[in-house]
Amino acid sequence: MADIDIPEHLIALERAAWAEQQAGALTIATADAVQAAYREHAAATDGVSRLELEMAVKAAVRQPDEATEA
Repeated sequence: MADIDIPEHLIALERAAWAEQQAGALTIATADAVQAAYREHAAATDGVSRLELEMAVKAAVRQPDEATEA
């Protein structure tokens, strides 16, 4: 995976969504906010697809040790 600069606000949004998901309480509003942020950031960033960005953020949040080793 390419080296992607991940803004802190995306990490915060994904952490909130992941916490809700782990608790079995993920809301449509939270999921939509995260996806909108991915789309907006990817559109504003040259050469980074939404999917690549989403995968990088999720890896950083869900497997922080693996994300820092890559």
